Amino acid sequence: MNHLLDNITWHTLSGPHARFSTGSGTARRYSVGFSPIVGFADPLHPDFESLATCCASGEHFYMDGWSGAPPQGWRVEADTTMFKMVWDAAMPEADAAPEALALGPAHAQQALDLATLTRPGPFGPRTIELGEYFGFFEGERLVAMAGERMCAGTLREISGVCTLPSHQGRGLAKRLMQKLIRRQMQRGETPFLHVMSANAGARALYERMGFRVYREVVVRVIARD
Repeated sequence: MNHLLDNITWHTLSGPHARFSTGSGTARRYSVGFSPIVGFADPLHPDFESLATCCASGEHFYMDGWSGAPPQGWRVEADTTMFKMVWDAAMPEADAAPEALALGPAHAQQALDLATLTRPGPFGPRTIELGEYFGFFEGERLVAMAGERMCAGTLREISGVCTLPSHQGRGLAKRLMQKLIRRQMQRGETPFLHVMSANAGARALYERMGFRVYREVVVRVIARD
């Protein structure tokens, strides 16, 4: 499992999510409309030449595991670190959010608006197609959501976790995560997630829930000139 998690983006884009991606044998990206993330067969020596064939000037992408100098024609716009965390506890005994609604194409704009406001990570208008997404609504308004993104082997990512600022502090996102964790484990999958190193509060919450840190990695936003 661990070797898959070390380069989970590549294993996802070249495997289960190949149909959602474009690229070559050494560099792949999520197709336009999905999360702007790229993966490389060798993350320590990324093949930017191959990546350039499937992206346009000015596009921005997230990538992890590489800290070298960008080649000509590319620039690094953000440089920080994040933790990869893996579930290390028993399956939640019950569905923590039975009233949550499954999100589908009709909710894509609301999900994008909520992610744009709260910035849980790279998110696009079609990101909710990458796995199960559930949300809480107040009337017709989406106020909290959580879903799935990357996957390889038995690993399944919890992602897109966010809550409208006016509704934070009620445990809504936590309940949605617990719902997803239970569903994943019932399918024989191992939940994992990413959290920015600077977000100590979120990391502490995830540890209390049952996640453990696997490793800390470099994460960057890169752009093609």
